[in-house]
Amino acid sequence: MQSIAAVLAEHPFMKGLTPRQLEVVAACGEKVHFKPGQFLCRDEEEVLRFYLVYQGRVAVEIFSHRRGAVTIRTLVEGEELGWLWFDKPYHWHLDARAVELTRTVALDVNCLRQACEADHDLGYEILKRYGHSLAVRFRILKLQLVDMYGG
Repeated sequence: MQSIAAVLAEHPFMKGLTPRQLEVVAACGEKVHFKPGQFLCRDEEEVLRFYLVYQGRVAVEIFSHRRGAVTIRTLVEGEELGWLWFDKPYHWHLDARAVELTRTVALDVNCLRQACEADHDLGYEILKRYGHSLAVRFRILKLQLVDMYGG
């Protein structure tokens, strides 16, 4: 069975961190598995974990009173969920549920924030990855909007 640090070292989000940085991040994490249909998070709950998916699929959903749950994105192996821990008020604005058996490393966000504050080099590395992830998400959203509105 792989250690958390070994799983993190293989995850695209954590690639390039030093072994020491990986150990610091791993100390904030645990392996958490989700069965199909099980929620990783619910809208308006406090964000307590940042998830790195290393197996499975996760439907990211928003709820509409008219349409019910609408899947806006499906996360797969190598992706992450939970950037809302980076800035207050630290609450989810979406639901996420496992589509199939999903294995994650769940990082305690309070621990990770403290680690980033204590080690600014680590904080900078995490922030660079955060920025890249936001840029990718923006490009995806832009394409979805063009598809939706026929631009």
